[in-house]
Amino acid sequence: MLKILKYSFYDLMRSRWSYVYFAFYLLLGVVLLFLNNDLSKAVITLMNVIIVLVPLIGTIFGVMYYYNSQEFTELLLAQPIKRSSIFLGQYLGVALSLSMSLILGLGIPFVFYGLFESSAIWDFSLLLITGTFLTLIFTALAFNIALSNENKIKGFGYAILLWLFLAVIYDGLFLMTLILFEDYPLDKVSLIGTMLNPIDLSRTLILLKLDISALLGYTGAVFKQFFGTSFGLIVSFVMLTIWVVMPVLRIVFKSKKKDF
Repeated sequence: MLKILKYSFYDLMRSRWSYVYFAFYLLLGVVLLFLNNDLSKAVITLMNVIIVLVPLIGTIFGVMYYYNSQEFTELLLAQPIKRSSIFLGQYLGVALSLSMSLILGLGIPFVFYGLFESSAIWDFSLLLITGTFLTLIFTALAFNIALSNENKIKGFGYAILLWLFLAVIYDGLFLMTLILFEDYPLDKVSLIGTMLNPIDLSRTLILLKLDISALLGYTGAVFKQFFGTSFGLIVSFVMLTIWVVMPVLRIVFKSKKKDF
């Protein structure tokens, strides 16, 4: 699996899209620091971008890489190599290369701006950790979609629809539910609803750390009220870890059962 991971990682590192992804975050970090002299404000602005963009990039790259490497995958399947090792190696190669582009792209300008001497270092570190989690989650979901659909158009369609649902539609449905049943106690429903969406969960995690959970409205206030900042961070990390593990386990299961 390590050899396949290494090949996939270096293959993506040579891809021009990885450089575009890296350059985009590098430019974004430079522009934000140029417009905002305060590192804390730049972190808050970055949160709004990363929460939406990172899942989209992870989804598209995951699906695209799987379909583009199908012939190479079939060649590997003819060798005495475990199926799970092949697909897990490819998944980790994609996810780690995207995570590295994110961390280096945003990290370099912030480090040169004096991040280590600022109190915002912990907030920025949490932002990168959350972005890495979202990359791992949505790349795994993308591999699951690609494994379940031989048709490339369907695969890309379902992947974009999944991102659209979790990034936009879910919040709308969640808000409508809270409005329709506002006369009932919805504290637990709000907490469960937040945990069922990794994007909302990541947003809550960052807002709790920044101590500006009021920006998230009712959901953030309830989350902070019930869990408190420290316990809320632990619960959020546990849920994000579950969001990573479950799709990865399905990749292993699906790869063993799939007929190539």
